Parts: sequence; C-alpha cells; structure tokens
Amino acid sequence: MIPPIASNFVAGETPEAAMDHVDDINDRGVDGILNLLGEHYDERANADADADAYIDLVHDLADRNTDACISIKPSQIGLSISDDAFEENLARIVDAADCFVWIDMEDHPTTDVTLDAFERHARETEGNVGVCIQANLKRTRDDLERLADLPGKVRLVKGAYDEPNDIAYKNKARVDEAYEEYLTYMFEAFDDGIAVGSHDPQMIDLATELHDEHGTPFEIQMLMGVREQAQFELAAEDYDVYQYIPYGNKWFSYFYRRIRERKGNALFALRAIIGR
Repeated sequence: MIPPIASNFVAGETPEAAMDHVDDINDRGVDGILNLLGEHYDERANADADADAYIDLVHDLADRNTDACISIKPSQIGLSISDDAFEENLARIVDAADCFVWIDMEDHPTTDVTLDAFERHARETEGNVGVCIQANLKRTRDDLERLADLPGKVRLVKGAYDEPNDIAYKNKARVDEAYEEYLTYMFEAFDDGIAVGSHDPQMIDLATELHDEHGTPFEIQMLMGVREQAQFELAAEDYDVYQYIPYGNKWFSYFYRRIRERKGNALFALRAIIGR
C-alpha cells in the first residue's frame, strides 16, 4: 500500500487507481499521461510482462473513454536486453493502442535507437506517437532538426540524467539557455506537436509568448504532485495541459527520486509527515 505522502506523486498501485485519478483531473480540465513504473529490466520476461500490462491498459482506457494517453520507458520494455526486444514490444503496444503513445527518453546511449523507433512509428501511425528530447544534451539541436518535419509530437524537457561533460551541459543556467533556444526553434520550425515538459514558469511563459507570435499549437506537461494548482489554472485559461501520472508497485524508488531532486518536494513531504 502506498503511504499518504507518496500518493501525492504516485496515483496508486493498480491501473484502476490511476484511471480514477485521471477522471478526477479530467473534471478540472487536465488530461493524463499514464506511466506504469518500471525500468532497466535485464530479463525478457519482465519486459514482456510490462508490455502486456500496457496493452491491457490501452484497452481499459478505450473501454472507459478516459482522456489519457500512455508513456513508456524503453528500458522497461526491453532496451536493456536488446534493441530487438525493445522494438518488438513497442510495436505490440503501438499496434494495440487507440490512444496516443509517448516514448520516454533515458540516458544518452539510448538516444539513437529511441529516435529511430519514434521516427518509424510516427510515419507508420501518421503521428500517433511522441518522443522526449532533453535540452541538456549538446546534440539536441541536430535531433530537433531531424524531427521537425515528422508527424507526431516532441516533448522538450531539461534532462534529469547525470551525463558526461563532453556531451551535456551541466550548469543550470546553461541548460535553461539551451531550453529557451530549442523551444524557440521548435515554435519556428514545427507545424504542430510541441509539448513543453517543464514546471518552470519562465519556460511556460516563453511558450505562451511564442504561441502568440507563431500560432503553433502546443501543450504543457507537468508531473503529478508538482505545481498542480498551476496545472489547473493553466487549463482554466484554455491551455492544453497534461499531467504525467506514475502508478504501480515500484513506487518507492520513483517517490525517492522526486524528493531528492527538488528541495520544495522534500519540504512538502516533511510537512505532511509532521502533520502541518
């Protein structure tokens, strides 16, 4: 059972609990992106089992008529085992899904195979898949130029992996500068399919300004449990807002990362624990 404090960041251990959470935020104008927690499997049976769970989930979403899509980590469905395992399981999920399918981006050795898989499925599904791109990687401008004319969506995030200095920007101010540069390029070069994956008010304000200037459609994506009031306020202003919603029995490591990565999250957890 997930303790109350962790349940601020994780919707529950079952798909039913996650879909119930989506129903709640749908009522406030926010759509859901469901992510079954799990990653870096080294046994094919585990990867296949989570792929099966995603296939069951997309069927449940269709039956329930819930405003949600899914997001998958490549190492969760086989990339840590082999490229073939990942590609086979991703194809099974995409083929089964009526909803939109996001492919998360993990550490830098996985970038090329992830982008190749996205490009193939983006063309085959006429844009029913999306991929995440990380602003801290120095290669990202070239990747965006490759993706600009493809169907589908691209989620721009700052990047959470501890990458080597020679391939990634390490300074926060430099990462912010890169994010602004890449976001500006996307609004200029992309016809559609821009997702602003950030809780940073500065980046969200920039996106709204670029939208006003270029008219390019975009959506805002934030994590469950982080700046949720801002999510609802943006939705009330008629922006397309999506909440990334983790669920599953592997909740502890995810919750621990959320607490470690942001001082505000740690203070939030402490206040909840001491009952203030």
